[in-house]
Amino acid sequence: MKKQAPLWEPKYRIEMAFRRRLLAIVRNYIIKQVREASTLDEIISVLQKASETEEYRKLCEAAAMKMVSGLFSDQGHTWRQAAAINGKGREMYRRIQRELQGETKKIFWNLVDEATYRIVTLPSDIGHDVADYIAREALKGRRASDLEAEIQKMFPEKTQARAKLIARTQVSMTSTNLTRQRAERYGINWYIWRPVGGAAGDGRTRWSHRQMSGVIINWNDPPAPEDLFPIYGQNGKPYRNTMGHYHAGCCPNCRCYPEPIIDLEQVTFPARVFYGGRIMQMQRPDFERIM
Repeated sequence: MKKQAPLWEPKYRIEMAFRRRLLAIVRNYIIKQVREASTLDEIISVLQKASETEEYRKLCEAAAMKMVSGLFSDQGHTWRQAAAINGKGREMYRRIQRELQGETKKIFWNLVDEATYRIVTLPSDIGHDVADYIAREALKGRRASDLEAEIQKMFPEKTQARAKLIARTQVSMTSTNLTRQRAERYGINWYIWRPVGGAAGDGRTRWSHRQMSGVIINWNDPPAPEDLFPIYGQNGKPYRNTMGHYHAGCCPNCRCYPEPIIDLEQVTFPARVFYGGRIMQMQRPDFERIM
């Protein structure tokens, strides 16, 4: 029997469908045109102009809208399931029905716009990378003809890798943002940080995120996992945190997700709570006081 995924974990099928759409856009509207370019200047020009066409922007928006629609619909079902499990089914159902007539349309399109922007800017982002690479290699005395052949060879693989990263990151961030919008509207201010694969992650979960597993977090106070659980270099100093403070699922390539605390019966006490800039153990009465 296939193992059931945790209730709040974003559905992998949504990420894969979004990834397939992005890869199709990349192959047909970026890689194909770059292959037809014969000089470095033409390659840069193609990348700069790719995002300016109306057809390309419409394709990006369509891909973003299908992804956000999938998450929106899937999470609506998840909220109803979670409410039923916690004995709040009727109350939550009424709230969801009201939501569909209220601010949801605006929130939905804001999320679509955010995802569209990330896809639309993909060619120009890659263009900047290519220009920087050319400049660095030219300083080493390399010839333009050698660089042209090299870029043509490595470009498809690197571009598709960037598209896959966008797919994973954008689905995760959109899912978290949608969860937060709904949670705060329902008066649910706390969530539990969950990594994909259970408490210890699935083997690909980064060190700091494995340590965040099970930590209770307030939506208004995102942690900085890399500062809470630093990795030290050979010089004995911690690596610099370049990502700052963020919620579960809201940094590049992160597959963690928030589990909203609809009912305190979800929580096993004593629990680890991020509060006042650090993680502390709390008993239920202590946590109820800060709620």
